[in-house]
Amino acid sequence: MLTDISGEMVNSVLPVYLVLHLHLGPLQYGAIDGVYNGVAVALLGLAGGLIADRRRRHKEVAAAGYGISAACKLLLLAAGGAWGWITAVVAADRLGKGVRTAPRDALISLSSERQSMAASFAVHRTLDAGGSLLGPIVAFSLLAWLPGAYDAIWVTSFVFGILGLAVLYLFVESPKRADVSNVELAPPRMVIGLLQTRRLRGLVGAGMLLSAVTISDGFLYLLITDRSDVGAGFFPLFYVITASTYMLFSIPVGRLADRWGRKLVFLFGYLIVLMNSAILLSFDTLGTGVWLLCLVLLGLHYAATEGVLMAMVSRSTPSEMRTTAIAMAITFIGLAKMASSLAFGFLWEVGSLNMAVAIFAAGVGLALPASAFWLGGSQGEEND
Repeated sequence: MLTDISGEMVNSVLPVYLVLHLHLGPLQYGAIDGVYNGVAVALLGLAGGLIADRRRRHKEVAAAGYGISAACKLLLLAAGGAWGWITAVVAADRLGKGVRTAPRDALISLSSERQSMAASFAVHRTLDAGGSLLGPIVAFSLLAWLPGAYDAIWVTSFVFGILGLAVLYLFVESPKRADVSNVELAPPRMVIGLLQTRRLRGLVGAGMLLSAVTISDGFLYLLITDRSDVGAGFFPLFYVITASTYMLFSIPVGRLADRWGRKLVFLFGYLIVLMNSAILLSFDTLGTGVWLLCLVLLGLHYAATEGVLMAMVSRSTPSEMRTTAIAMAITFIGLAKMASSLAFGFLWEVGSLNMAVAIFAAGVGLALPASAFWLGGSQGEEND
């Protein structure tokens, strides 16, 4: 929770800081946003788990990842307005996340009783979501009190990051070696075999294609700021509204997916993206009700897609390979999100904002039927 407060403080103000305060171009911001969305899972998401399992040092590897991310908050001070250095700092921050994620999840599982495993991870997700809500609120409060004082946000974020690292060191016990002595790495042949599974290829392919033509949160929030009278100081609250909607609809939408079909709900989630694009193309000026609707639709989109896709991947993969399959899906989709940010920034830079939104909307319109075809074979072939 403390680390998420730290991370979301920075994440919720970074777009407005880069574009409105430092006056970076859309392509420059797209490069940074692409690094933020994709580099952690693409480069070190699996490596962190591999090192932790081989060395039996889950706590130490997780702490290294948390420490890297905390240090990067102070490095933003040194980066100043140099976008190249900012990109490097953001990349290091996300690499820290990639290093810590797998060993942290292993620590949770190894510290839990088998009968309460799901409850343990539910507590983690609840605290994680709480941090995602509190971080933007803290950032908004600081900007309201000290307008334009982004340095204060970086320093405060660093403090929260150090507090999270301290909790890990002081209160989390390393699992005994006996607890992890039977852990085996998945044979490479089995990993390659996953990529040869038609239904998993279809799920990952659909997820990548749709992610590649979806406007990232940061660009959507910048677009709303550009076309409304919302001040830059209110920018962090966009994240709060989206996260709140996501939390509100996540469980009901998940139940609907289990009842009506995950494929249908997942595709509906990207139909919402198309609806959002249509709204943005229809209004030159966004009133309060319109941009609030866009943020609510964004939260509903996440509720209908993120967990539902992972559920389909899990159910379409043998139980002994589900963790690897999920990690692979996250990695490939992260790469697609990176490409999306670069492409949208380029289209905005060389053309116009309306042109970029229209091209991405057309991309979603074409990707939906293709994804429906790819997903067709995954339903009814799911494993328990």
